Amino acid sequence: MRRTKHSGKVDANQREIVDALRKCGISVQSLASIGDGCPDLLAADFQRVWVIEVKGPKGSLRPEQEAWINAWRGTVHVVRSVDDALRLVGVML
Repeated sequence: MRRTKHSGKVDANQREIVDALRKCGISVQSLASIGDGCPDLLAADFQRVWVIEVKGPKGSLRPEQEAWINAWRGTVHVVRSVDDALRLVGVML
């Protein structure tokens, strides 16, 4: 698999989002090292799975991310904050 220059790069808010999800009992696996537009996180509870792209408050998807999302036969969620991530998994704020 070809690695892009963005392989392994994570947004500054990713650690905080991962920590918040894990505190709520969500399993989280980083996919950041895969590159090629693959989303940043795979998250799950006992019944649901989420594919998550983490962006900063003003971040936008790169062309290879848009291509990956368009080719994926499932939903990819873009989150920009801990609040976004917690809402996604159904944790009330």
